[in-house]
Order: sequence, then C-alpha cells, then structure tokens
Amino acid sequence: MVKVKICGVTVVDDAVLVASLGADYVGLNFVKESQRKISVKMAKEMTAKMPSFIQTVGVFADEAIEELAKTAKKTGLKMVQLHGSETPEYCRQAKELTGLPVIKSFRISDEASIEPVAGYADSVDYFLLDAYVEGEPGGTGQTFNWDLALKVKDLNKQIFLAGGLNPDNVKEAIEKVMPFAVDVASGVERLPRRKDFDKMNKFIRTARGL
Repeated sequence: MVKVKICGVTVVDDAVLVASLGADYVGLNFVKESQRKISVKMAKEMTAKMPSFIQTVGVFADEAIEELAKTAKKTGLKMVQLHGSETPEYCRQAKELTGLPVIKSFRISDEASIEPVAGYADSVDYFLLDAYVEGEPGGTGQTFNWDLALKVKDLNKQIFLAGGLNPDNVKEAIEKVMPFAVDVASGVERLPRRKDFDKMNKFIRTARGL
C-alpha cells in the first residue's frame, strides 16, 4: 500500500486531523523562506499530540548541521527531510548526528535535473521528487514529468512523489509511478497555512484505495 505524507502542517488542530485521517507521515517545515515555516515551540506541541504510528518529518533546507540536530532532538522528530542543496556528505552527517532516517529532496524539471540523484544513493534512506519552480523551495502546486520519476526508480531507492499532487490526480500519479509514498502540501489546503479536512480525506482515501 502506498504511504501518505501530508506536509506543511502549521497548527496543532491540523496535525491532529492528519493523524485522525490515518496519514503515515506529517511534515513540519523549518525552512526559513517557506510560507509554511513553524517554530520549534509549535513543532513540539504538534509532536506531543501525534500517535506512535505517525512519523513526524522535519523539513530543512541548507540548515547549519548543528542547528538541524538540535531542532530534531528538541522536537522529537522521527525523520529528516533535506530540501536544499545539501551534499551527500552533509546527508551522511545528518544521519549520524540525529540517528534518524534521511529523505533527500530533488527538484525535477528535465533529464539533466535527475543526473545528480544517483550520487546520493549511499547517503540517504529515501528520495523525494518535487517539481522545480524558480525561486521556490517546494509546495508550489506544480507537477513535473512523471516519466522522469520512473527513471529515478531504476536506482532502487524508495521514492516519495511530490509536486502538484491533489485529490484529483493522485490516482493517476500512483498508477503511473508506483512510488513508496505520495507527498502533498498545497493540494490539500484551504488557505496557504491551513489544511482542508475534505481534501485531505479524499486524498488519503484515494491513495489507500490503490
């Protein structure tokens, strides 16, 4: 069964809804430039409310490695997602310092954009494929050519598929790519920082149905 990650949750009420709907992962964003950034205090409040089956994923981009490790410990994260220009060595250090699984995100636009991915195969636990939009770290609501995701699957690494997914296209995405997990942020929002119960419910039920 394909797993589901709801990313960019910003308030406790929405985090509780994500858990009640049976998602597998909830993404907590610590990227300074992101409109979905939350504080360490808020993250601690959310993780305290999460049942044990939910994997809390901290999203970072080019964060100082010591600060990342400190935030992961303070907030009780269960996974780390690196969404910037982190090197394979940085990814290895993040795993060692936190003791947590690492997801490395790649912004995909064309054949050339998937070439660096292979260099991370020995440094991370998962790949996350997102759409490339100039000046935006993610959560843009834009899709990318899923044929490129199929090429990344040849590296035999489990993939989180992101980039413009929503309740209406997640079925097609799963049938095309068969990823380990699907990842959604803006596609289940009613406002830029608030999730929509009905959209999340439909997204998760559709993904689970496959």
